[in-house]
Amino acid sequence: QVQLVESGGGSVQAGGSLRLSCAASGYTYSSAYRAWFRQAPGKEREGVAAIQTSDGSAWYADSVKGRFTISHDNGKNTLYLQMNSLKPEDAAMYYCAAAGELRVGDPLWGFRSGVWGQGTQVTVSS
Repeated sequence: QVQLVESGGGSVQAGGSLRLSCAASGYTYSSAYRAWFRQAPGKEREGVAAIQTSDGSAWYADSVKGRFTISHDNGKNTLYLQMNSLKPEDAAMYYCAAAGELRVGDPLWGFRSGVWGQGTQVTVSS
């Protein structure tokens, strides 16, 4: 049973930075892909960034390219999301997820049936 626990959310001003963490426990070897999603009030949950843990290949939503960086520490089994140059539109609940496949063309990138964390709130003030 894989469990994911996010941390690092908070409140920042526009232009600021935050680093989210997602610690994984349990049997995670079948979950080759990890990702960050976000959901703002009244909006659909959307993919932000994904990474293949074996080789570090990463994918980003166009809205965060050049500002956010996803990484994974295999030794600590922890996923990170470094968020720089934050904008008010980045404010949302951020969730990490683990899955055995990645389908970027799908609404939830193939993570719908994966394992999800409980979320961490990010607030960005203008």
